[in-house]
Amino acid sequence: MTDHVFYPWAAQAELNPPMIVGASGSHFWDDNGNRYLDFSSQLVNVNLGHQHPDMIAAIIAQAQQLATISPTVGNEARSELARLIVERAPGELNRILFTTGGAEAVEHAVRLARSFTGRTKMLAAYRSYHGGTGVAIGLSGEPRRWAAEPTNVDVVRFFGPYPYRSPWGTSTPEEETTAALTHLRQVIELEGPQNIAGLILETVVGTNGVLIPPPGYLAGVRALCDEFGIVYIADEVMVGFGRVGQWFAVQAFDVAPDIIAFAKGVNSGYVPLGGVLIAERIAQRYDHTVYPGGLTYAGHPLACAAGVASIGIYERDGILDHVRSVGTDVLGKGLRELASRHPSVGEVRGLGFFWALELVRDPAARTPLVPFAAAGAAAEPMAKVTAAAKARGLWPFSVGNRFQIAPPLTTSADDLRTGLEIVDEVLEVADGYVS
Repeated sequence: MTDHVFYPWAAQAELNPPMIVGASGSHFWDDNGNRYLDFSSQLVNVNLGHQHPDMIAAIIAQAQQLATISPTVGNEARSELARLIVERAPGELNRILFTTGGAEAVEHAVRLARSFTGRTKMLAAYRSYHGGTGVAIGLSGEPRRWAAEPTNVDVVRFFGPYPYRSPWGTSTPEEETTAALTHLRQVIELEGPQNIAGLILETVVGTNGVLIPPPGYLAGVRALCDEFGIVYIADEVMVGFGRVGQWFAVQAFDVAPDIIAFAKGVNSGYVPLGGVLIAERIAQRYDHTVYPGGLTYAGHPLACAAGVASIGIYERDGILDHVRSVGTDVLGKGLRELASRHPSVGEVRGLGFFWALELVRDPAARTPLVPFAAAGAAAEPMAKVTAAAKARGLWPFSVGNRFQIAPPLTTSADDLRTGLEIVDEVLEVADGYVS
């Protein structure tokens, strides 16, 4: 079949993507009859699994009542979703600017920070990804931004904590926190805090490694932002809405940012939706001053109706409890057991339904299985690991030298165990490269 689709993040002539024809729960299948256990939630967004009947019913009901309407007027589904989200948000986050996705949420979070403070610079971390649009890709600290540069974003990057590969050579998580916060303070002082509008940080770094902040780090970031009048933006596009067992991941670390950018899990991607949760003190600035921004499809009724249904499902079915308990007892425990038997696993890290196996060639030296930003022949070992998983019916979320795991939050313990059995087999491929 001739394909006229231009695919993202890909060399077009080198693609041969499967044609997906159906899905249900934690599985999907292609037109050749190959069935996959989804250990990626697609792009870490199908939190409630595929084709959830209650989600589909909510979209149909909304379409029959009101399929679409301008974001400049009131809408019952939009208002109800905003209320439900705010009631579950931390701190003083009290109003929501809806968007159609995560990158746009980041764009508007930054615009709010700059408009509110009157400053221009943004602090962003290396090993981060914030989206593919102009400002969002400019803030991102990973290789996908390279081809887009110069991005004309007034950004200053800093190193976040990464205990396994500490930039400061620390030996404990507590030492890593101290070193990372000392470094961040120095960056702020050297750049001039009076110039810095905001700091954007993935609460748990997603695509770039499932990096869990060590104890006290996020609280220290919050304190530095307070000290210097910097707007703290938590990018929770990937980890919001249950991915780590909390409505928002910052709640697992008892921190309240000034702004949260969200998307993905708010309605499991059934209809495109994102948003910016805004602290009341920031939102009030625009009570009598026009906010300079908006989007035609922001807060689309079909998307918001799916979001309302989603929150109901989370609470009715105890999804957050399931993620916390099964994430610890099945995923965490099972992955650590696999690591003890496979020398290619340098580290296991994660929380809830979000985990990573960092694969290495030399466990003692922590040499990555493939080099940073590997391409072509250099990336072949990870390509073979990923291919081995797919050949066995498991669809992973592989990035760099990491085999990352992010199943739908509705995945049963039995399906997770089945997936772990496949991972066990796949790791033998990685073990073959260990020196």
